[in-house]
Amino acid sequence: MIINEAKMKVFFSSVVIIHGLVHLLGFAKAFGLGNITQLSKEISKPLGLLWLTTFLLFLITIILFILKKEQWCFIGIIAIIISQVLIFIVWQDAKFGTIINVFILLITILAWGNIHFEKSFRNDAEANLDRTKTLSTELLTEADLKPLPAPVQLYLRYAGVVNKPKVNNFRVILEGEMRDKGKEYSPFISEQYNFIDKPTRLFFMKGKMFGVKVPGYHKYSNGKAKMDIRLFGLFSIVKHSGEIMDKTETVTLFNDMCLLAPATLIDKRIKWATINDTIVKANFSNQNITISAKLCFNNQGQLINFSSEDRTAVADMKQYLFSTPIYEYKKIKGTNLMSYGEAVWHYPDGKFIYGKLKLKDIEYN
Repeated sequence: MIINEAKMKVFFSSVVIIHGLVHLLGFAKAFGLGNITQLSKEISKPLGLLWLTTFLLFLITIILFILKKEQWCFIGIIAIIISQVLIFIVWQDAKFGTIINVFILLITILAWGNIHFEKSFRNDAEANLDRTKTLSTELLTEADLKPLPAPVQLYLRYAGVVNKPKVNNFRVILEGEMRDKGKEYSPFISEQYNFIDKPTRLFFMKGKMFGVKVPGYHKYSNGKAKMDIRLFGLFSIVKHSGEIMDKTETVTLFNDMCLLAPATLIDKRIKWATINDTIVKANFSNQNITISAKLCFNNQGQLINFSSEDRTAVADMKQYLFSTPIYEYKKIKGTNLMSYGEAVWHYPDGKFIYGKLKLKDIEYN
């Protein structure tokens, strides 16, 4: 069953608000505000104030929830605890409120799992941003292009990066669809930070399976890679690390440099070889790992394909030819960049498109 996230949020908000309003009955009973027959037991005024406080806590919870402030989880749990204590006090009249508290608690825990998991990504990004904020952003000039093969020079000129600041880091928003072999596409949106001085890639993806949130964090730092995909951010369902992943993510990082940050192709860790007027080979080295890739350009200077045999498919942990053909370009904040491309595995039985990617936003430095 597919769960509509927007409708679920409205439903959850409605439940919390109504449940919170019910607590006003205890306040009204304690202060004699009307004939409150729903509660048979007498309630003292101090306890009545606690019923009012619980209502206010649920109200604050839902306001913070709507504003997407992570504190709503903690306020919500406090509200649930106090609410349940009050329910125990008037158990015969309010016992069914326990069901609502359990429902709210379950949703809160699942939401907290997603928030806490994403926070590890945010903390890593902030640490690297602090580390790189003092790096020089001198201009990239024609002199920087001279060591590059002619097709790469043309690509950087087409991208429009000449006489603009060199790129130390970049933030990217992508959206699209992903799938495993034999399965249907599932939508995702991702945010990532890449850092060039000490090659780092922090990629956080929010995907769905059967309408349920399945966030994933791919971290590549100091030549080491980790992939962790979790149900609701709590339960790991895919987890990989080790030498194979280290090499695979080195390819992915270099692919990002080529497709998303052309200005970084002046990097001294890249060794170039010209194959013909439109195809070049690149060897990229980091932390004793060297990967190779072929870059194919058109006569306009657009990079139209990237391919490498140094990447491993997680599905069966085997190496296959990997490519990312690019089909559309557009100018984003003054730079001509790919706007739509695909991620492809070239299996022995044929080409398999496992990802369709759209560039939504990018920021440099």
